[in-house]
Amino acid sequence: MSTACDPALTALSAISPVDGRYAAQAAPLRALLSEYGLIRHRVLVEVRWLEALSVCDGVPEVAPFSPTALARLHAVADGFSEEDARRVKAIESTTNHDVKAVEYFLRERCEHDPELARASAFIHFACTSEDINNLAYALMLERARSEVLLPLMEQVEDTVRRLAHAHAARAMLSRTHGQSASPTTLGKELAVFTARLARQRAQFAAVPVRGKMNGAVGNYNAHLSAYPELDWPGICQAFVEGLGLEYNAYTTQIEPHDFIAELFHALLRFNTVLLDLSRDCWSYVSIGYFRQRAVAGEVGSSTMPHKVNPIDFENAEGNLGLANALLEHLAAKLPVSRWQRDLSDSTVLRNLGVALAHGLIAYRSMLKGLGKLDVDSTRLAADLDAAWEVLAEPVQTVMRRYGASDAYEQLKAFSRGRPVNAATLREFIAGLDIPTEAREQLLALTPARYTGAARQLAEDV
Repeated sequence: MSTACDPALTALSAISPVDGRYAAQAAPLRALLSEYGLIRHRVLVEVRWLEALSVCDGVPEVAPFSPTALARLHAVADGFSEEDARRVKAIESTTNHDVKAVEYFLRERCEHDPELARASAFIHFACTSEDINNLAYALMLERARSEVLLPLMEQVEDTVRRLAHAHAARAMLSRTHGQSASPTTLGKELAVFTARLARQRAQFAAVPVRGKMNGAVGNYNAHLSAYPELDWPGICQAFVEGLGLEYNAYTTQIEPHDFIAELFHALLRFNTVLLDLSRDCWSYVSIGYFRQRAVAGEVGSSTMPHKVNPIDFENAEGNLGLANALLEHLAAKLPVSRWQRDLSDSTVLRNLGVALAHGLIAYRSMLKGLGKLDVDSTRLAADLDAAWEVLAEPVQTVMRRYGASDAYEQLKAFSRGRPVNAATLREFIAGLDIPTEAREQLLALTPARYTGAARQLAEDV
């Protein structure tokens, strides 16, 4: 019996498709949400905290750094490399503590500069690991949101909006409960998704990203033991806000992650709207309202040469489902911690990138799918022309206006479960006891013209 080889870690051997098959699509998140990204942001927080102490009145043991020393300190964070990350991991193999490894790495990097070396005892001063971790993760999430996710979410939204405007007046048969219903326009139906996506994207963008810097159990115990005269709550709040985050003054050892739940619930709703759109697009392709442009060289089926499958919408649906399952778990689990601290959040937080990457893959697939769609006007018109029964609604509504108390019942008896066409409907209308002008307006009506304010709604989105 043959034994499988143990291949080196590459895109082909990666267990997660995020780092394998879809590595290129997920690449924009790699520098932010990988292990390297976490270590780099930990280094950044530690460096900024040491800098903050150096300019803090009342901590004379850390003198203000000269421009040269400050530039060297900044270079450690700004120039943090993959080789630096490997050095941190090498230290961690001894310490068996990831944040302490960062502290020791920084001491190493400071030892050759006299100013920095004198202050190195204040690296990680009064901090618990979670003071560093929560700020690192907050910065990672904020950057992932603003630099990667929101631009792509806006691109998806804008693409759907452009399609809504382009097809604002293109009449289409509605299908409520899967049955023919009052006509709409293709543009208006896309406008609904545009408005929904815009609302959820705005809520995702508006969630404040929070951080804490208040010690082992959130009381500034160590800070005040060393410098009881200082306003540590004010100092720490200014530090966290200086990182671009909102300060959370009330925590245990950990920032409680409520903002992550808020952020991910908002993202989950955006993804759910997009999943709804992907299924609708798939269905419209299925019934021929949309045709997909064939791409040279692509194969739709390994045995049926004619096929152009809606694989982009299917890929989007699958990845949105995965993303939402992970986001739901993250949002439900992370705010729950036993007493002042347990470590169950630590391993879960390492999967933030996985959840966001599946969404990122879905957004790209959705854009690809939307970009290959053409409208089949002939099919739209044929379905409308075969559904004259949908005009039973306006006919009975006008009859009610002019006093027919049994209008609904008359149209129900005339149209329900029976074939209705232009001739039979016009014959029915011709016999109505309503004003001539109203009768003429109904006689001129067709399914394609019965779209209400759909065009205007689509144009206004």
